[in-house]
Amino acid sequence: MVYAPHSGKPEEEKENLWNELFHLVSCTPWNKIVVLASDMNRHVGSNNVGYDGAHGGFGYGDRNADGFRILEFAVICNTLFMKQESQLVTCAALPVKSTVDYIIVHQEDKAKVRNVKVITSEE
Repeated sequence: MVYAPHSGKPEEEKENLWNELFHLVSCTPWNKIVVLASDMNRHVGSNNVGYDGAHGGFGYGDRNADGFRILEFAVICNTLFMKQESQLVTCAALPVKSTVDYIIVHQEDKAKVRNVKVITSEE
């Protein structure tokens, strides 16, 4: 489980998280599947322009600056399957709704993913 710093946090704090994630993933044997369940506090948005390998085109909302980094890291499984809005929104602080909870895998493991469901209001 990964809990990422909010977008307003210092870049150094965010960079430390990404360095730790890259290290963890790079130390994992090639024949093991790495699945990250995370509150990334990033928004990858609804479109996959420029990231069709990592983003399936079924996201929610707008991409923010921190969302680009997660798309460069791995495949966002939440975006691979068409879902109703109620199944996409994982954070609702009215009037703002967003998706910040993701299931993430390596590109080579993308074909093994059959479905993803993030249960809202769960911790």
